[in-house]
Amino acid sequence: GSKSVGYEIAEQLGWRLPQQVVSPVASGSLLTKVDKAFGELAALGFVEGGAEPRIFGAQATGCSPVSQAYSAGWDVVRPVKPDTIAKSLAIGNPADGPYALDVVRRTGGSISAVSDEDVVDGIRLLARTEGIFAETAGGVVVATLRHLLKEGLLDPEAETVILNTGEGLKTLDAVMDFARPSATISPDVDAVRAHVC
Repeated sequence: GSKSVGYEIAEQLGWRLPQQVVSPVASGSLLTKVDKAFGELAALGFVEGGAEPRIFGAQATGCSPVSQAYSAGWDVVRPVKPDTIAKSLAIGNPADGPYALDVVRRTGGSISAVSDEDVVDGIRLLARTEGIFAETAGGVVVATLRHLLKEGLLDPEAETVILNTGEGLKTLDAVMDFARPSATISPDVDAVRAHVC
């Protein structure tokens, strides 16, 4: 399933690959499988030539074992106890962590971590600028993108795909301090029509 994300990116870009990708990292599988899909498409000649995309990983600091391993220059990932609002990424012992390290190092990317406060800011930024309500993993990716740009680690001129892997209604507790329902509608077709029409 994760590999199909890579196929879909190439298809939506007109059968070419982006220059950079920022992916959330939980187990590490999404990042590694997107990279695998890109490699397969290139090997089969299904995408236009060019450089291999730089792959970047995004984690929340409250559960960032792969980011910690990357920063320390380790080849192994030391397990951590998760403590973050980004519950969908809170895998303290990621099975594909070492492979994610290999991918980002091979492609010239990196793996970074951002605070829970930054995650919420990322959710708000995406909602305000694009009208997309992301769950916390999307907030991690947007906040990491900002961090990478600020640190000069990501080329601001390069075509960049960010992977927003979940819808905000899954993690309402993370945004309840600033986002409240504007209407409460009973589960009835007429009530919905009265509020929508």
